[in-house]
Amino acid sequence: MGNIVLHFTAHDLSGIACEEPRIGNTMKKPKWVIAKEQAKRQAAQETVWLFGLHAVRDALENPAREKLRLVVTRNALDRLGEAVPQSGMEPEISDPRKFAAPLDPQSVHQGAALEVKALDWGSLEDVALSEGPMPQRIVLLDRVTDPHNVGAILRSAEVFGARAVIAMNRHAAPETGALAKTASGALERQPYLRVRNLADAIVALQDMGYLVLGLDGEAEQTIEQAVDGKRDRPIALVMGAEGPGLREKTRETCDHLVRIDAAAGFGSLNVSNAAAVALYAVKA
Repeated sequence: MGNIVLHFTAHDLSGIACEEPRIGNTMKKPKWVIAKEQAKRQAAQETVWLFGLHAVRDALENPAREKLRLVVTRNALDRLGEAVPQSGMEPEISDPRKFAAPLDPQSVHQGAALEVKALDWGSLEDVALSEGPMPQRIVLLDRVTDPHNVGAILRSAEVFGARAVIAMNRHAAPETGALAKTASGALERQPYLRVRNLADAIVALQDMGYLVLGLDGEAEQTIEQAVDGKRDRPIALVMGAEGPGLREKTRETCDHLVRIDAAAGFGSLNVSNAAAVALYAVKA
């Protein structure tokens, strides 16, 4: 039996040579495409887009903030004034109708957006034992995920001289543009630390001499009762998420559970308002 010779033209082979590998009916991405997408996602996680005139101005004026890209409209550039040239940033002028920064369409950016890297505030011990004019105060957040609440808590913490606001790495509000805008500049000045385990952080603070109070609307004693005669001590306040409140492990680890004394039995504040009232109640 003789050999059979098949002849193919380049046109016949073109579809075969270029076809991507498939899994079932789904085309499999080449490894280089997957690697590029992963690198892009990783880079996006390492940077934050701040927006709004106040948040952007404060970040530009913060020498500790690593700044990468500034996108502004001409009007916003005028309103930011000397903060831009003094920061050393070269602004990208953008059309307000097609704003070039990759923000959520609902973001109220006021024509100003700044890409930055997250601030490094050091270790828990660094901030907890830092010196100041008043006894140390710290706020810990147990699964408080709303960036607007966390931003408002950062503002209150700065006003009342707290050393830091501490949240978990997971199930917490990350440093975002929405958080920074609500914080109204406090994010640049008020340490916001993330820890792996909140109970471990509480124990570490207790070992440093902190009195740790967990806020619970059903607690028997008030904040004022718990800190009576102890206002010269370092105090940490632990705030739970609205609704679930403090988790069981958190409750067990605190030194005391306390409540905000409310008039006529009405006892419901959102977490940011409760944090402000609690910080005021533990003033030295």
